[in-house]
Amino acid sequence: MKRQPGPAGLGESLVERLVEAQFPQWAGLPVREVPSAGTDNAMYRLGEDMAVRLPRVPDAAGQVGVEQRWLPHLAPRLPLEVPVPLGHGAPAAGYGSAWSVYRWLDGENLYDRPLPERGLHDAADRLGAFLAALHRIDTAGAPRSCRGGPVDTADAEVRAAIRDLGADGTHDAEAATAAWEAAVRAPRWRGAPVWLHGDLLPGNLLGRRGRLTAVIDFGLVGVGDPACDLMAAWTVLTVESREAFRAAVGVDDATWARGRGWALRFGLTAEHHYRGGLNPVLADVGHRAAAEAIADHHRS
Repeated sequence: MKRQPGPAGLGESLVERLVEAQFPQWAGLPVREVPSAGTDNAMYRLGEDMAVRLPRVPDAAGQVGVEQRWLPHLAPRLPLEVPVPLGHGAPAAGYGSAWSVYRWLDGENLYDRPLPERGLHDAADRLGAFLAALHRIDTAGAPRSCRGGPVDTADAEVRAAIRDLGADGTHDAEAATAAWEAAVRAPRWRGAPVWLHGDLLPGNLLGRRGRLTAVIDFGLVGVGDPACDLMAAWTVLTVESREAFRAAVGVDDATWARGRGWALRFGLTAEHHYRGGLNPVLADVGHRAAAEAIADHHRS
């Protein structure tokens, strides 16, 4: 997976200095950069059993405290592995943000190593059960997710993406518009906010031996409309495995329609923004999500 550039000075030597100064019990352990297409954080393996995660951009700095506060609350209640914070680092050594040390989770992300079709059916059940469990966890004091509101808050950006991606033949603009307007018309969420991961893309799901085993990158975690996390049905799964996922999560028609809208919203805006070499991985994931959502709307 292609690495994304970080701020000047971010690298293995900085991580070594930060760890040595703030966690001397781990000083001297080897530090290795982990390739990632993520735009918000950089990841480094620390020894064999830990990972260091540092925000790349100022907007991601606030994610550190949220993950540190809430992952220990969520992790014991979830049926898949998730990152467990082991240390909370402070700004130092010329690096201006808080940062985290986590337990290392073995596996390969599902973008670099997609699951075979039989693995996708199992993953649909496992990911659906994960979300059903996440939605049942007590939300007292929880923060709002930035993706937990109405899907149409990005209406202007989505329509601009449809215009430009339609003009160059990337997507059928008429079909994309019809799919988007159907999502916007879907009844809004009227229930209590539930916990959301907020970013269920293939790069944030890990597998081992052909099975889904872990969900990572909880930087957007918070509460809101559960439809946002349903976009995994179109960012990761296939037509054949999608219904098993829906049944495992247990959602109504309106929530499913909004979830398809979230996949379309993410897909179109990500492809529109990242294409042309800025981030080929996210552009590719976005293209796939948008194409799947448009085709699925056409079939419905």
